[in-house]
Formats: sequence, C-alpha cells, structure tokens
Amino acid sequence: MTVVLQLPLPLLLLSLLLLSRAQGDPGASLNGHPGDRVNLSCIGVSQPTRWVWAPRFPACKGLSKGRRPILWASPSGTPTVSPAQPFAGRINALDLGIRRLELLLSAGDSGTFICKGRQEEESRTELHVLGDRAYCKALGSSYSHILIPLLGAGLVLGLGVLGWACWRRRREGQAQNFQRPKLDQSLLYADLDHMALRRSSRLSPVVPADASTIYAVVV
Repeated sequence: MTVVLQLPLPLLLLSLLLLSRAQGDPGASLNGHPGDRVNLSCIGVSQPTRWVWAPRFPACKGLSKGRRPILWASPSGTPTVSPAQPFAGRINALDLGIRRLELLLSAGDSGTFICKGRQEEESRTELHVLGDRAYCKALGSSYSHILIPLLGAGLVLGLGVLGWACWRRRREGQAQNFQRPKLDQSLLYADLDHMALRRSSRLSPVVPADASTIYAVVV
C-alpha cells in the first residue's frame, strides 16, 4: 500500500526552501568557533569555476573592502589556492569540481563565501565565526594605540630631518658667500710723464734724468 502525501503548493515550496538552506544553497548560513572545521557547499551551480570571499571585518585581516578570489578550478584538475590569501594552508577542496570545501576557522573569517560558475551563477554561504565582532574591535583598538604613537614619532622625526637639511643648506650657502671675493680689484697703471710732473711739482722742481718710471696704482 502506497501512501501519497499531498501538500499545498505554498507549503511545498517552503519545505523545499528550508531543505535547500540546510544543504548550503545561495542563502545558507554557518556558525563556528576558531579551530572548528566547516564545509562550504556549492549548490545550484552547474560548473563551478572559483570561490570568492567578501570579508565582514576586512580590517581585522588587514584587508580592504570587496571580494577577493580564494580558490579556483584549474585545467589540471587540481584546485588552485592563492598563497597570498588569508586562507592559505587552511582551506581544501573535497572534490575536483570544487563543489565542496573544508575550512579550518580562524578569527576574522566571518563573511560571505561565494561559489561562481561559468554562466555567472552564484551560490552564497554566510559564515559567522563566533566572537569575531568583539575580537576584531579589540584588535582594532590595540592597533590604534600602537599606530598613533608611531605616526607621531614619525612626524617628529621627519620634521627634525627637514629642519636639519634646511640648516645645513643655509650654512653651506653662507660659507660659499664668505669665500667668494666681494669685488674684483683692478689695478690701473699709469706711466707719469717726468716732464709734466717736473713742471707741476713745486716741492720737487728737479727730477734726475735717470729717474725710474713712476707708476700709480688705482684701486
């Protein structure tokens, strides 16, 4: 004997929606603590090509806002993980089709994990690492306590170096001005006529014939 369960259409759709959410479809949500391992599933995407991550607290990881690729399929069949991304060494593909991932949670991992396909299909999973909000807030405040004094010290040091450079340039300019002669002295030599000097001079009316030539120096 076969029992057929008939449900109203709205109730049937709601049941299917709840079932798909439990399997990790475009609206799934996962919770975990740092150190837990969670599985991320790509549901409803025919040919997954890559996974991207939009962090909820990017500053907690020293990142800027926006999406960033974390894993993608490769022609060789071995999924590629970027060594520069924050999940290096903590994320693994459980199949060659990158439909399922395993992630070792760490503080600051909260965000949206998006599985993208060739036809621009998407499957989203919201990950909430418990304690991230408080942890990242405390981490940001500790960074500010360290960063502000460092910025102040750097500003003082920069102003000191600038002042020293200006002082040294001024001293070098003064030294160059001191070594440079103020005016070039020109010597003007004039050969004085003995006869004219003899006629105009009352104090020395007689000048020896063999007297040497007299030169006047004008400065």
